[in-house]
Amino acid sequence: MSKLFPAPLLSAALFVLWLLLNLSVSPGNLLLGAALGVLAPLLMAPLRPQHAQVRRPLVIARLIGRVGLDVIHSNLQVAIGVLRAGRKPPRSAFVHIPLDLRDTHGLAALSMITTVVPGTVWSELALDRSILLLHVFDLDDEAAFIEHFKHTYERPLMEIFQ
Repeated sequence: MSKLFPAPLLSAALFVLWLLLNLSVSPGNLLLGAALGVLAPLLMAPLRPQHAQVRRPLVIARLIGRVGLDVIHSNLQVAIGVLRAGRKPPRSAFVHIPLDLRDTHGLAALSMITTVVPGTVWSELALDRSILLLHVFDLDDEAAFIEHFKHTYERPLMEIFQ
């Protein structure tokens, strides 16, 4: 049964969505909705991501809390930097961060964290996943920033996913 319906909830949702979009429960729409509900998940099954092996729930909770605090702190830093840009312009820079994290799920989580924290932008990841190019809005000390980034975000993700 799971071979015919690899994602049964998705199949049901596609069927119902088809009927709602067409505003009709005619035999043709029922047939097309059923075909869509069966065929779309079957054809897209190879595209579904691998299942992640998540460990250490306490580390996850600490990381979420830390990211929340960093979002608030970074928002304030960016706001202050923007307000005083006329007197003291921010020192924006691209930073190359060597990565030890190789797990695809961990890298995806790291990219989301980087996107959420104001003042940082994930710019590029090397093809071998060894170096991350990150744009930083206001950078005082590159070495200190790299150490903070690795200690605060990368190490907990390594504990969770590797």
